[in-house]
Amino acid sequence: MGHVAWFAEHHVLGGASSPSRLRGRADGDALYDSAAVAHGTRWALPLPTLGETLDYLAAVERDAVVAIRDGRASSQQVRLAIDHEDMHGEAFAMRMQALGGAPPDPCHGLAAEGCPVERGGEGDLAGDARVPGGSFLLGASDDGHALDNERDGHLVELKPFAIARAPVTQAAFAAFAEDGGYRRPELWSAEGWQWRRLAGADGPLYWRRAGGRLERSEFGRWVPLEPHRPVVNVCWYESEAFCQWAGRRLPSEAEWEGAAVGVPGPDGRLSGKRRLPWGDESPGPERAHLDARSWRTFDVAALPAGDSAFGCRQMIGNVWEWTASPFLPYPGFRPGRYPEYSQPSFGTHKVLRGGCFVTRGRLLRSTWRNFYAPDRRDPWAGFRTCAP
Repeated sequence: MGHVAWFAEHHVLGGASSPSRLRGRADGDALYDSAAVAHGTRWALPLPTLGETLDYLAAVERDAVVAIRDGRASSQQVRLAIDHEDMHGEAFAMRMQALGGAPPDPCHGLAAEGCPVERGGEGDLAGDARVPGGSFLLGASDDGHALDNERDGHLVELKPFAIARAPVTQAAFAAFAEDGGYRRPELWSAEGWQWRRLAGADGPLYWRRAGGRLERSEFGRWVPLEPHRPVVNVCWYESEAFCQWAGRRLPSEAEWEGAAVGVPGPDGRLSGKRRLPWGDESPGPERAHLDARSWRTFDVAALPAGDSAFGCRQMIGNVWEWTASPFLPYPGFRPGRYPEYSQPSFGTHKVLRGGCFVTRGRLLRSTWRNFYAPDRRDPWAGFRTCAP
């Protein structure tokens, strides 16, 4: 929480010369600069109390509002601080799940607009969408708010492919696990099998067998599997092994973005792209499950109003989706206002797309690239598959 305040102070108010720093937290850099303070030392820091941290947050917020009103803070600076806070808000929710804490009333989520309704279809959504080949602009081109790893939009050539209309469900992943998927090394890459052995994994994080049935932990309570909801809390290695078992593969991030926002032209090939899967309108509750309107995933067949031009559903919201792609810079990469954001993770992380049910809608774009190490299972991440 202190780091969120420090980041806003640093990027909006000028860091050490900010009015809030001069009035109080002279030790902010030593406590909260995530680029300089090593992970292994953070639990030993002389952190202030919760009350003092909240006072620091409030002081930075007051000064930031004044700076915005006086025109001393640019929209780019403010947007970066908001994006950063939104990302940490999702991380706070992940910690709540990991620690078994109860979420807020689902009718009063992060951006609740009344109690949530699981609109549209229920149950499974089988089958593939066929996406034609063609030249496709991958990444952001003219979005002034895009982060450095989304820039610069560049043409890629996609071959025709078939991609699942929906993410892999809990029922499908349970079939993989019940078929010995976690005990068969031939389904795993060498790195994946090594991870599985060291982690002792025999199912997704937060799953257990109880009384002959599979259950999963959801914010501190055990619930039966929901067959038609997407599997979550699986790492990239688990996704890769499932695909090997199912005779499928993960999509590349270019294929994922093409299926999500690509538009077919008169000749049947890809021609242009939308801002979001359904068009240019901002995400609403009828199209995408975002903003913690409900603190659980929806069935993969829900929200048909959010379909892409090719009939892919829930490519924004509900569950993050792993792709096959390593997290690498696009051609011509230049670090942005937050140079520590992307560069340290290039080459060691995998790309995820789409957002999940607690992601802020104002944060997402079709070009947004999330990234985690391939062994991370705490995010609400699942995946969809492609035909081989």
